[in-house]
Amino acid sequence: MQTLKLRNGDSVPALGQGTWRMGEDRRRHAQEVAALQLGLDLGMSLIDTAEMYGDGGAEQVVGEAIRGRRDEVYLVTKVLPENASRTGTVAACERSLKHLGTDRVDLYLLHWRGSYPLEETLHAFQDLTQQGKIRSWGVSNFDVDDMEELTELAGGAAAVTNQVLYNLTRRGIEWDLLLWCRRNHMPITAYSPIEQGRLLSNRGLDEVVKRHGATPAQIALAWVLNSGSIAIPRARSEAHVRENRAASDIRLTTQDLADLDRSFPPPRRKEPLAVL
Repeated sequence: MQTLKLRNGDSVPALGQGTWRMGEDRRRHAQEVAALQLGLDLGMSLIDTAEMYGDGGAEQVVGEAIRGRRDEVYLVTKVLPENASRTGTVAACERSLKHLGTDRVDLYLLHWRGSYPLEETLHAFQDLTQQGKIRSWGVSNFDVDDMEELTELAGGAAAVTNQVLYNLTRRGIEWDLLLWCRRNHMPITAYSPIEQGRLLSNRGLDEVVKRHGATPAQIALAWVLNSGSIAIPRARSEAHVRENRAASDIRLTTQDLADLDRSFPPPRRKEPLAVL
């Protein structure tokens, strides 16, 4: 499994597991837990979730999946912007810890910017770090101007990742944000790396898929990993987990990358930050 080093020194797997839309249907609970556990068995030990997902239901799925295995997991969750006051962030984190069945989160993210000043949320992150409830923190859905504003605050440069929408059809961050993050030694975390499944039927992947004897999802994931980013695809079945895991073994060639650039051109100008 490829790993990436965060600016705080932590090494994390480049291919993790996402949980968006998990915890919404009790009939899928056991299947979702089993999928996450298989992912851990296969080395996909970074699990990303959020208090928003299933109104805490996804965190509960994760909590069951990691029971007895907490030390194997790099655990990521997020606070909603409407909860991101200094006291609200602490309270939200404590709710998440209860759902997750743990005393600590490895990485705590602000899900997106809201009405509370960044400085207030940053103070809460610092409080939680001092209390041992989070080990590190970061942000999500921040563009370059947001990142620059954040890093100008006292302690703001301690952010270890920016989680953003990034895949073959959503390449806008390559114009400036991806370069900014690389200059600041901050790997991005790419959510929806296969565009919620819509890339699976895109014919622009066909030549590279045939060349590697792979699936469209695997090529799309391999492309994100090739960028030096963390990818967090969701998988609800064991077959899907194994398919995702195999993507980390694919090494795209110069020809592959050129073919993908022709089918999915990089940005030619600054674009608004894409979000889902």
